[in-house]
Amino acid sequence: MTLGIGVIGLGFMGRTHLGAYAAADDRCRVAGVFDLDPDRLSGEVSGGGNIDTGDHERLFDPEDVFATDSLGELLARDDIDAVSICTPTDSHTAIATEVIRAGKHALIEKPVAIDRAAVHALADEAARAGVICMPAMCMRFWPEWAWLHRRVTAARDSVRSLAFERIGAAPAWGQGFYQDDTRSGGALYDLHIHDSDFVVHLLGVPDAVTSVGDRSRVTTIYHFENGPRHVVASGGWLRGGAAFRMRYLAEFNDGTADFDLLREPTLTLSAASAEGDPQPVEVPSGDGYSHEIGAFIDACANHAAPPVTLADAAATLAVLEAEARSLETSRREPVRTA
Repeated sequence: MTLGIGVIGLGFMGRTHLGAYAAADDRCRVAGVFDLDPDRLSGEVSGGGNIDTGDHERLFDPEDVFATDSLGELLARDDIDAVSICTPTDSHTAIATEVIRAGKHALIEKPVAIDRAAVHALADEAARAGVICMPAMCMRFWPEWAWLHRRVTAARDSVRSLAFERIGAAPAWGQGFYQDDTRSGGALYDLHIHDSDFVVHLLGVPDAVTSVGDRSRVTTIYHFENGPRHVVASGGWLRGGAAFRMRYLAEFNDGTADFDLLREPTLTLSAASAEGDPQPVEVPSGDGYSHEIGAFIDACANHAAPPVTLADAAATLAVLEAEARSLETSRREPVRTA
């Protein structure tokens, strides 16, 4: 079965999704796109973004792909089975509700929302409609990070320390959206969310957090009653033209794994008992976007539960809410999932 795809929003993430769908070959076909900016409906590549997702001479051919500024027209098409929602955060749940009610599956860029109640309401809508609604948490699919998840899952008791870093220049695109915390949630919700979500993916919801900084630059310690005693993530938007960087250091009893996006090889492993240089770790090719979209296509084609759920998104939002409280109180704050 070839899945008919629609992409809603043709900014940086919309372009990234289009590239990943193109790489999926005959498993899917992009049948339609939506954007309110008529210039983006030409298929020409425009700028913006914090990470290189490949060179594309053209995003799509308007002669082959239905391009519209009417969401209703896009969702009325019978040749579209599923869509990616790549619009500003504060539009996600309203658009996703329309998508669900049109009977289409949805992949929603992160964060699904900055209001946890809205995520729960969306989950209820998807359940009633019997469609898949998957949050796009790409780090869960990034090969070097998926390797870390397998390693921690296999030997959780051997984990001594986990430290994550994600920093870069403040987004210059988005027409001021990212600088408006009431809409984007700031770097806390738009960038740092990746690492908070991955901590939850690795270890479950922490009992409490301690955060310092502010919504544009935060460092958080994650406290687990039964877990590693040193789990920390630091992230945010820096002033100036700092290059985007994501990194982790994972220390186990028998050695340390070191990932750095800006280095080749990106992932190395140093044995605690061995001398000599760190050894590269082989992982599958591709990035988190391509593997994430592959997983979404598989879930839709097989009518199976997606590997990331709206319940997962709500759990991560509960952690971020605790982090936001800790930034205000300068105290350790419990994570409240209820």
